[in-house]
Amino acid sequence: MKILVTGTAGFIGYHLAKKLLERGDEVVGIDNINDYYDVNLKFGRLKDLGISKDEIKENIAVRSSIFPKHTFLKLDLSNKEGMDKLFKEEQFDAVCNLAAQAGVRYSLENPYAYIESNVLGFLNILEGCRNHNVSNLAYASSSSVYGLNKSQPFRTSDKTEHQVSVYAATKKSNEMLAHTYSHLYGIRTTGLRFFTVYGPWGRPDMAPMLFTDAILNDRAIKVFNYGKMSRDFTYIDDIVEGLIKVIDNPAEKNTKWNAEDPEIQSSSAPYHIYNIGNNAPVDLMEFITTIEKTLGKVAEKEMLPMQPGDVESTYADTTELTENFNYKPNTSLDVGVEKFIKWYKEFYTL
Repeated sequence: MKILVTGTAGFIGYHLAKKLLERGDEVVGIDNINDYYDVNLKFGRLKDLGISKDEIKENIAVRSSIFPKHTFLKLDLSNKEGMDKLFKEEQFDAVCNLAAQAGVRYSLENPYAYIESNVLGFLNILEGCRNHNVSNLAYASSSSVYGLNKSQPFRTSDKTEHQVSVYAATKKSNEMLAHTYSHLYGIRTTGLRFFTVYGPWGRPDMAPMLFTDAILNDRAIKVFNYGKMSRDFTYIDDIVEGLIKVIDNPAEKNTKWNAEDPEIQSSSAPYHIYNIGNNAPVDLMEFITTIEKTLGKVAEKEMLPMQPGDVESTYADTTELTENFNYKPNTSLDVGVEKFIKWYKEFYTL
């Protein structure tokens, strides 16, 4: 397949692009390489895909020196003309949208960046698919759409009407827009609600990197809600496995739809939402202990109250993904943390 992967300088996008290329797909990657976090990490990911920092120029395709079937463009999703040109010239078989302005807490400081990238940018993706006959779209949603929902584990059938951050609200809007385009134009859309992804090449604003960096450099780690939190930590390889399954098997029209039956999914569109997580939440203090054991060093801890826009717990019900694709994460926390820290020490040459 010829696949557009957005956000290939990002954590998940990089890993997905590499896996697709290794199995022989043709991948066009795009990213705006913004400075939300250290761009050297983004350039490092691209280098591992064979894309040299020195060759990257705005909206000009660069060919990989490692993967013959890979090209990269520095392009912002919100660039309507650039996105339309890309779709017109490349004629993709499938699209996987992983580009977004990330970060729950930063969305409280700079909400406009999230609307521009996550809403306007996603609309440009949908319009590209509609105008250039791409019927297979997978995209990143987030566990943050569950917001104030207290039911555990989170199920895709749960109501998701009360988000607690601008980031979460933009991800919910993506799901609503995707359904609209599925209904109106028959685009087969699949959204994946990610649950706390971690692993090598991870984001420096996420807990694994923040904790590891602080511990190794003798700084206190910030422990929010006084440690009374849990997360469904999911290793990156398990996430990529699920992504590839939905790319290879796009959503089908719901032929069982019956508008008068409340037990039946209330749409006939070729649209689906899945949770993708480890289906096994871990207490925050246990996660910290696992990092401490792997590093052989105990963290100094600064216990703090809950942050605005955050939630106490996430827990993914992945039943549908398992039933439809035989999906089952198989990376334990100990193994995942060990692999992450090994990469961290190599990349930052401590």
